[in-house]
Amino acid sequence: MSRNGADVLIESLIAWGVDVVFGMPGDGINGVMEAIRTRSDRIRFIQVRHEESAAFMACAYAKFTGRLGCCLATTGPGGIHLLNGLYDAKFDRAPVIAITGLPYHDLIDTFTQQDVDHTKLFQDVALYTARIMSPLHVENTVELACRMALTHRGVAHVAIPVDVQEEPEATVKPSARNVPHHASFAQTQSTGIPDPDAVARAAKILNAGRKVAILAGQGAYHADDELIRTAELLGAPIVKALLGKGVVPDDHPLTTGGIGLLGTRPSQEAFEQCDTLLIVGSTFPYIEYYPKPDQARGVQIDRDPTRIGLRFPAEIGLVGDARAALEMLNAQLARKEDRSFLERAQQGMAEWRRLLHDAIEKNERPMKPGRIARDLNVRLADNAIVAWDSGHNTGLLARYVEARGERMFSGSGLLASMGCGIPYAIAAALAFPGRQVVAFVGDGGLSMLLGELATVVRYRLPIKIIVMKNNTLGQIKWEQMMFLGNPEYECDLTPIDFAKVAEGFGIRGFRVEDPEQCGPVLDQALAEPGPALVEALVDPNDPLLPPKRMEKYAKNLEKALQAGTPGREEIERALAEEPARTLLRD
Repeated sequence: MSRNGADVLIESLIAWGVDVVFGMPGDGINGVMEAIRTRSDRIRFIQVRHEESAAFMACAYAKFTGRLGCCLATTGPGGIHLLNGLYDAKFDRAPVIAITGLPYHDLIDTFTQQDVDHTKLFQDVALYTARIMSPLHVENTVELACRMALTHRGVAHVAIPVDVQEEPEATVKPSARNVPHHASFAQTQSTGIPDPDAVARAAKILNAGRKVAILAGQGAYHADDELIRTAELLGAPIVKALLGKGVVPDDHPLTTGGIGLLGTRPSQEAFEQCDTLLIVGSTFPYIEYYPKPDQARGVQIDRDPTRIGLRFPAEIGLVGDARAALEMLNAQLARKEDRSFLERAQQGMAEWRRLLHDAIEKNERPMKPGRIARDLNVRLADNAIVAWDSGHNTGLLARYVEARGERMFSGSGLLASMGCGIPYAIAAALAFPGRQVVAFVGDGGLSMLLGELATVVRYRLPIKIIVMKNNTLGQIKWEQMMFLGNPEYECDLTPIDFAKVAEGFGIRGFRVEDPEQCGPVLDQALAEPGPALVEALVDPNDPLLPPKRMEKYAKNLEKALQAGTPGREEIERALAEEPARTLLRD
């Protein structure tokens, strides 16, 4: 039986290892949907409630599994909706292929219905974007799209007109140079071995350093043992970008945790005091938290040569796989006998942990947001998968929920998009059935793609959702005050009863506002055999502050309060309590 364009498309995706397609049906992709239906024993379609969620899920699936993520959307608005999630994949370098429909091939660019040129629209987000011209064009374009996405770690896109989807292969005559099946589906990977001379020069710099710090990002995953060996040899604290949270366990003596607004004080002090910085697989974007360029020498490891020196002036760049580069480095590093720099960082980390613990022990209302995060941490399985959303909740997760055992963490990194938490958790639950999956979200982000609670129920995913409910866009509120010195404006949110909403979707809902009840409520929710949602009512005035005083931010905050920020007295009270009091100290 002759295949049509859609058949060739789906069989090509299957050949590249795609086994899940996230999307929403539409009349511009009916042919593709039929091709998936008739191959449902080999490829699964996951129906979402918004195409943005489909792209987030494809991105998360790629991040959690290392495989090619795939999303599908119809002509016009469907494809447009994919863009936010696809930019998440572009920024965090996740391999994703997006498939969209197009109008009839001979009506394109004639102002017909939903006549959006997706190939032009996707030119910025995608490494490769192509319009399929006939069934005999499908195999060639899809092969190249999948190869581009996987080898360059980014987004590829193909758009297929609605009539080409149903056009039989046998009815089309190939051009003279289009030899049937000339495209190869063989998958290859670069060995990623850095230049040995550069490794030798990098080792010389690191051996000469007296106070070496390491910044590790998501590019250091699967090189954790070599990274720890490097840190041990150099006596160097490992500072982690948020996307690299799971690279090294948070309780490991060689790490000081995160960096930046959501980071720890010992990490910031390590960067302020180091004379040498080794960056492994990270492009952490906030340059103000790095060592000063004239303070420290730099060595950077990245698989992408364009990322070398992007944030910090690396003297030597090692282009290649992190594990391979670290193995070669470690063979040339001499163990430093002076461990004083590392020991100061370790002492600082012990003090930091005590500060965070003691600050949330008060049994008062409204509840300190860190309490629910800390109590969740001690109850999570050692192989739990935790998806974060973007906002105030992200900082709480970064500081109170620990990487340990085989726990996995992810969320929107460089894009920092709100609304990603539930889609990410859905992708994780589908990729790893049987593992505990938790979405740690804020009320602002959850309300953006609230309809995906129906997706959780549809596929009987036992996801546990923890909602930090403070009825405000918490991070934006504090950024308005700290970054610019402006009074908070229009950040308050109309309250939503998320526990009741969850019940309406068929999800067990819980509510907690008493800190002493956090543990028992979490125990009940985590014990639920199906999905559950915990709405935690927390203090809206609990500040989001950097781990160490930044004079500009402190002065702006004072200016904003004096200018008439709503709730000034409550905010000043919160700033006088721990941990804010210590964070505002030099």
